[in-house]
Amino acid sequence: MDSLSSTTLIPETFAGARDDITEQIMLIWGQIKAPLIVPLLRLAVVLCLMMSVMLFIERLYMAIVITCVKLFGRKPEKRYKLEPIKDDVELGNSAYPMVLVQIPMYNEKEVYQLSIGAACGLSWPSDRITIQVLDDSTDPIIKDMVELECQRWASKGINIKYEIRDNRNGYKAGALKEGMKKDYVKQCDYVAIFDADFQPEPDFLWRTIPFLAHNPEIALVQARWKFVNSNECLMTRMQEMSLNYHFTVEQEVGSSTYAFFGFNGTAGVWRIAALNEAGGWKDRTTVEDMDLAVRASLKGWKFLYLGSLMVKNELPSTFKAYRYQQHRWSCGPANLFRKMVMEIIRNKKVTLWKKVHVIYSFFLVRKIVAHIVTFVFYCVVLPATVLVPEVEVPKWGAIYIPSIITILNAVGTPRSSHLLVFWILFENVMSLHRTKATFIGLLEAGRVNEWVVTEKLGDALKSKASMKAPKRPRFRIGERLHLLELGVGAYLFFCGVYNIAFGKNHYFLYLFIQAIAFFIMGFGYVGTFVPGI
Repeated sequence: MDSLSSTTLIPETFAGARDDITEQIMLIWGQIKAPLIVPLLRLAVVLCLMMSVMLFIERLYMAIVITCVKLFGRKPEKRYKLEPIKDDVELGNSAYPMVLVQIPMYNEKEVYQLSIGAACGLSWPSDRITIQVLDDSTDPIIKDMVELECQRWASKGINIKYEIRDNRNGYKAGALKEGMKKDYVKQCDYVAIFDADFQPEPDFLWRTIPFLAHNPEIALVQARWKFVNSNECLMTRMQEMSLNYHFTVEQEVGSSTYAFFGFNGTAGVWRIAALNEAGGWKDRTTVEDMDLAVRASLKGWKFLYLGSLMVKNELPSTFKAYRYQQHRWSCGPANLFRKMVMEIIRNKKVTLWKKVHVIYSFFLVRKIVAHIVTFVFYCVVLPATVLVPEVEVPKWGAIYIPSIITILNAVGTPRSSHLLVFWILFENVMSLHRTKATFIGLLEAGRVNEWVVTEKLGDALKSKASMKAPKRPRFRIGERLHLLELGVGAYLFFCGVYNIAFGKNHYFLYLFIQAIAFFIMGFGYVGTFVPGI
């Protein structure tokens, strides 16, 4: 009997100890919640609502502008002089400007033939164009392959130059800068830039150069991107939705109203005189293209966006490649803003209105606020109100504004409107990485200049698509486990459970679904294995 009673006391002892710990935690929580947690959370809600309103006004403004542009037909050829370059019997081909085509690449085994072939296929007088392949490859086999490809086109009469460096200083910006130093470049008037996975149509130069030739105030003509692998998987469909809004709305609005937008780093033609006046390529950030665009704009140059001219390219088709790309695209602009904000304010060549547009709209709202509010508000603060029911979020801030912003973002890709819910979850999870990268850029932390070249598949996409049952890659903890997503997912799941047990809010289902999305991407299984829908 004594032994029996002693064994029955053990679970009771553990139960009592567990109850004591729970009571202590609840007691501590009750003591700090009212004086500390509630005021801080209310402040966070106010700040997030302010950022949401900023983002909402920006999106609504761009929607109104793009609607007016479409209704009133403010096409580029109506705003700027556009005449075809005419033949001159006396001058011959010298009537055509000299054009340099730059193709920077780094170990681009899968796409180098596509990009070089497309550039060599551009329709322009053969003695008035130079193709410059800037190869920073570190793999000797790939370098030999690229050099042989250049020699093959040279044997066909194409004026193509194969240029290499002893180092990779400055990455892409360093390669472009070195390329501009060559003696033969001094004869060129314009430079067209294409990344290694971009394939321009043969008439690309005929549709862009005339704008530059007949409008001396224009420094840049930017074309739109066309994604050849957007249907590969669910993840590429999500990327297409985000980028289509950027090209359909943001770039078009900037071109139509302020004649300024961020250069996309590829599929564009620069006036070399403007490029040099702006100070040329600089490698101080990972967004050398945006850096050049801002500096050229501060010199008074104008930019033109041609939404009707599309250049084929490839979207990242693996989560790892996409995360690195988004880190670069989020960290770079924030770091550039830190470096240039005072220079923009002190500039005397542009109007006050344009300064406000660049600082507030282009940088602050789109490149900083948009990332921070998406993650902090929807993934941290809003779920935290479940744990602190004393703090309430108004419906207009929690439902109406996010819904309108989401709908406005989706207008660029109507064919994917049925994937809107997936896009919201995808963007919320990616906002974690973008927010982290934004703070790294603003604080100029350790990974501020991290540059990882986005992996491209090129022809491998075709063979992948032709496979009936591609093998699923094995799960590797070291490569596929992302603790940040798993941590946020666990936090959202806990908020959902707490909401069911004690809360009074009615969006526990949202918390669970969002938690699942973070878990999925935390384990690395996102979109890559899901066919396009």
